[in-house]
Amino acid sequence: MEQNSETGRFLPTGVPGLDVILSGGFTRDRLYLVEGEPGTGKTTLALQFLSEGLRLGESVLYITLAETKAELCAVASSHGWDLEGIHVEEVITDQNALDPDQQYSIFHPSEIELGTTTQRILGAIEKYQPTRAVLDSLSELQLLAESALRYRRQVLALKQYLASRNCTTIFLDDRTALNTDLQVRSVAHGVITLTVTDQAYGNERRQLRIVKYRGIAFRGGAHDYRIVRGGLRVFPRLVAAESRVHSSRGQLSTGLPELDTMLGGGIEEGTSTLLAGPPGCGKSTVAAQCISAACKRGERCAMFLFEESRNNMLNRCDGMQLGLNKAIDEGLLTVLQVDPAELTPGQFSQAVVDAANLGARVIVIDSLNGYLNAVPDERFMATHLHELLTFLGQRGIVTIVVGVQAGLIGSNMSSSAADASYIADNVVILRYFETAGEVQQAISIFKKRGSSHERSLRSFSIGPHGPRVGAVLSGFHGILTGVPTLVAPANDHAG
Repeated sequence: MEQNSETGRFLPTGVPGLDVILSGGFTRDRLYLVEGEPGTGKTTLALQFLSEGLRLGESVLYITLAETKAELCAVASSHGWDLEGIHVEEVITDQNALDPDQQYSIFHPSEIELGTTTQRILGAIEKYQPTRAVLDSLSELQLLAESALRYRRQVLALKQYLASRNCTTIFLDDRTALNTDLQVRSVAHGVITLTVTDQAYGNERRQLRIVKYRGIAFRGGAHDYRIVRGGLRVFPRLVAAESRVHSSRGQLSTGLPELDTMLGGGIEEGTSTLLAGPPGCGKSTVAAQCISAACKRGERCAMFLFEESRNNMLNRCDGMQLGLNKAIDEGLLTVLQVDPAELTPGQFSQAVVDAANLGARVIVIDSLNGYLNAVPDERFMATHLHELLTFLGQRGIVTIVVGVQAGLIGSNMSSSAADASYIADNVVILRYFETAGEVQQAISIFKKRGSSHERSLRSFSIGPHGPRVGAVLSGFHGILTGVPTLVAPANDHAG
C-alpha cells in the first residue's frame, strides 16, 4: 500500500466497511461521484457521509435539486437520525412554475434556470463554508445544460470552485437523465457505483464497486452491502492474500483419543477439515464434538448452521452431554443460524471474519451444501470457499466444513455439488455399511496435510455420551461401497 501513503489526509466516510475498500476513506478536497439507479441507497450513503463530518465538528451542506427537506428528514428518521446541524439547501423549481404567465416564451428555460440554479448553489457554499458537501442530483443539472459540452463545463467549474474552498464533495447521479454518458466519471477524483440485482428467490442482492479512485490502491471487485436501520453497511470482498503470515502451529485434540490417533495426533492449527458422508451418519456430531473439546480447553469457537436449526442442534448436543449450551453461557461459543435466502455471500464471509477477529480458534460451517445455496453463481463457489478457508488458515484457525453426499449405501452415492475435497487440508469420510442384517458405520481419514495419518477404517457409533470411534474393521473388504465382503472369520471383526 505504498501508493496510498503519498495521498495525504483522508476523510472517514461514516459507512461501515467502505473505508476498508477505499484504503482509508476519501482524499480531502476532492470531488467524488456516487452513481446508481433510484433505490440503491445513494441518499442514505450521502447522509452518512455528512453525519460523520458533523460528528467530527465540521460544517456540512446538503444541496438538493429534487427532494425537499421534508423528504430528506423522512429518510433520516427511518434510520434513527436527526438532520439538526446538517445545512440543507433546497434548489428546487418553485410551484409558481406551473402558472402559464410565469413560463418563458422568448428564451429556452434552460438558459435562465441553469444560471439561477448555479447561483443558488454557489450562494449556499459561500454562506455555510462547508468542509463536506453533497449535490443531489446531477440529472437535474444535465437536463438543464442540454448539451454535453455545457454540462461538462458546468461540472468542471463546480469542481474547481469547491476544491478552492477546501470542500470534499459528493455528487449523486441517479442515471435518470436522457443522455447518460461518462462526463462526470472523467472529471471526478473517485467513482462509486451502487447496483441492485433481483434474485429468483429471496432478497435482492446489492453490490458496491469502486470504478475509479486516483492515486489509491483500493480493493477492487464487487462488494456486497445491505441497507439496514442505521444506514448502509458494506461487506468488503475477502482477500486472503492480505493476511499472509508464517508461524509454527500445534495440534488440537478432537476429544476422541481414537480419532486423534487416526489423525496422527490431532488437527493442525490453521488447517481446514472436510467431514463428508451421507445424511445422518454423524458428520455434524463429530463437528460438535470438536467444538465441545475446544470449549472445555477454554478456547473460543463459532458455528454457522445452514440446515439444522440452532435450537435442534443445541438440544441434540445436550442429549449427548457435549455441553454446548454451557459454552454459550460462558461466552466461549457463538452459534449463528444462516438463512441463505437472506444472507449474501459477502455478509456471510464478514460474519466469519468477525468471529475470527473475536478470537475464535475453531469454526464450523455446517454445511457445504447450504453454503452453496448462499452463493448465487455456483461457478464461483470454489473461489469463495478457497478465499475463506485460506484467510482462516492464515489466522491459525481450525476450520471444519460438513459436506453431505447424496445416497446412503452402494454405487448410487455421489459427491456434493461443490466438491471441496481438493481445497480442504484434511478429509474425513464417514460411511454406512450393512453386514449380518445390521446397518453399521465406519470412519476413515482420506487425506491429511501436516502429518502422517492412519489409513485403516474404524467402526463409528453415536451413543448417549456422544460419538465413539472403535476398533479397526480388519475383517471386511468393500466397506466404503456400503456392501462389504467378509474376508476373514467373523470373530476377527471388531466392529
